[in-house]
Amino acid sequence: MIAIIDYKMGNIKSLENAIDFLGCESCVTNQPEKILHADKIILPGVGAFDIAIRNLKKYKIIEPLTQAVFEKKIQILGICLGMQILATYGEENGLNEGLGWINGTVKRFSFEDKKIRIPHIGFNSVDFETRSPDLFAGLTKGADFYFVHSYHMICTNSSDVSSWTQYGTKFVSSVQKGNIFGTQFHPEKSQSNGLNFLKNFISLPGNDQKC
Repeated sequence: MIAIIDYKMGNIKSLENAIDFLGCESCVTNQPEKILHADKIILPGVGAFDIAIRNLKKYKIIEPLTQAVFEKKIQILGICLGMQILATYGEENGLNEGLGWINGTVKRFSFEDKKIRIPHIGFNSVDFETRSPDLFAGLTKGADFYFVHSYHMICTNSSDVSSWTQYGTKFVSSVQKGNIFGTQFHPEKSQSNGLNFLKNFISLPGNDQKC
C-alpha cells in the first residue's frame, strides 16, 4: 500500500489516479498507524512552504513520518512542495525551518533577464545523474516532465542531487538521499514519463508491510 500524506496541501486526486492506473493500491491518510505500516510514502504538495510545515505540525504528522523514514526505513517521495519541505530552510514568506532531511535551502527564482517568467510552468527536460539508474529506468536523459513552481531547492551536497533542469539557470529537479526521494516536477501530471517514474519508485526494493 502506498500512503499518500494528507496535510491539505497536495494535488492528491491526480496522484491517486496515476497510482490506480499503475494497478497499485493507495490510501490518503494522516494517521500514524497507516503511515508506519505503508510500503511506500508519497508527500505531495501545492502551495507555500511555511503553510506546509505549519499543517504538518497541526495534524501531528512530522513524528510518524520521521519514525517511518529513519527508524523503519520506509522509502518516501516528496513531490514539488513536498520535495521543498525536505530541505533545511525555505525562504517563502520569511525564513522557515523545513524537515531538514536534505541539507539545503529553498529560494525563489531570480533572473537578470526579466523576460523569463516566474513561475516556471510547463514541460521541461530533466537531465538525470547516473547515480539514480533505478528511478529513471526506461527514460531517456532529457525526458520531459511537468513543472509549476516559483521556488527551487539549492542543495548543500551535490551528492544529494539526482537530476537537473535548465530554466534561466540550472536548478535541482530531483533529490535522493538513502530512502528519501524528491522531485520538483509533478510525475502525476507528466503523462507516460511521469507514470514510468512513479512505477520505478513504487517498484524500488524496500519495505513490504501493508497498511
